[in-house]
Amino acid sequence: MFVTRETATASSDRVEAHTTMKIRIGYEIGYQSAGRTPMLLMLSVHPSRLPDLLMPHRLDFDPPIPATGYRDCYGNICTRIVAPEGRLTISADMIVTDPGTPDIVEPQAPQHPVEYLPEEALLFLLGSRYCETDRLSDIAWSLFGTVSPGWARVQAIVDFVHEHIVFGYEHARPTKTA
Repeated sequence: MFVTRETATASSDRVEAHTTMKIRIGYEIGYQSAGRTPMLLMLSVHPSRLPDLLMPHRLDFDPPIPATGYRDCYGNICTRIVAPEGRLTISADMIVTDPGTPDIVEPQAPQHPVEYLPEEALLFLLGSRYCETDRLSDIAWSLFGTVSPGWARVQAIVDFVHEHIVFGYEHARPTKTA
């Protein structure tokens, strides 16, 4: 990924700085299948960001195979394929523009008890095969249990992740979890 910035100025009476970042996004993923394998891929840019792309959104398959798309209940673009027997490489390479606007800061944002959360939010509280909640709960409580609930706790978790967790391809594998 790379980021470039462009700054534009207005008339000589008043000067306005507008910063736009260009972010290169992409990936190359290889699969080796023993036989034809149906797959659902969630590798696309969210539809809300498609207007920000400087080139067409495209997934490439080597060897070329048919693909169809649909949107899930959250609006994400999902791609259906049948991977052929043998090697399949899926890749994408795009540039997206972004204003670089910082996230909104809401220090007074409260933490709501689970029993008061709307039903559509509960899905995001479920464990996954990538994050074994039974193995991480004690660690999470020891690290963040004394931090004030709400914004402060969420920010402490975000800060911890940014300071302690790095993705490395050399450590990645299909069975790797948190």
